[in-house]
Amino acid sequence: MRRSPDELAKMRRAGRVVAEIHEATRAAIAPGVTTARLNEVAAEVLERRGARSNFLGYHGFPAVICTSPNAMIVHGIPGDYTLVEGDIISVDCGAIVEGYHGDAAYTAGVGAIDAASARLLEVTERSLWAGIAQLVAGHRLHEVGRAVQEVAEAAGYSVVREYVGHAIGTAMHETPQVPNYWPGTPGPTLKTGMVFAIEPMVNIGAPDTYVLEDGWGVMTADGSRSAHFEHTVAVTDEGPEVFTIL
Repeated sequence: MRRSPDELAKMRRAGRVVAEIHEATRAAIAPGVTTARLNEVAAEVLERRGARSNFLGYHGFPAVICTSPNAMIVHGIPGDYTLVEGDIISVDCGAIVEGYHGDAAYTAGVGAIDAASARLLEVTERSLWAGIAQLVAGHRLHEVGRAVQEVAEAAGYSVVREYVGHAIGTAMHETPQVPNYWPGTPGPTLKTGMVFAIEPMVNIGAPDTYVLEDGWGVMTADGSRSAHFEHTVAVTDEGPEVFTIL
């Protein structure tokens, strides 16, 4: 769906709230901090900005952010898990402003992390930006996934297949989906005013996954570490515009 200038302005505001949550939670990440505390920090930003969470209550999800450490790919529920030196932690969050959504994620190291983890984070974020660069009017949507896959696999990593990006607007998850790999068809033609959440999930090991008994946390099947980066991005006449960045 193509969004009007007024709709895009509301999505920019929602995206800015998400970016502020990222900034605040990044600053709070340290050894000894619980993931529940990161959730509190995010909730404080939402309250201060008068925005609503699009995560809290989504299919019963009990928090305003997802916190996914180490071998957890996505959808981790914040709680009493305490961060330790050398962990990596993915923080995924969203906001609603005047009925319009923003959604973004990042993965950060806790204190000093090993070289393998640092490389995973660098490559995954680079794959995100490679995908974003494809959001140009006239391009085909699945070129995003091709670009993500090329960066990740060139580094020797695998791309998660079961969980993908998506269009976004008056709902957090809208169609079409945005695979992080080449699915074999080029997908829809991109038009100015379309908005997507681009979100590669990249594993050091194999792409296989499983879901924890809580029904939310998604883990790598082989126990390898995983990283997740995401931005909400509009297709504009001037090229991709990232809403979830300060």
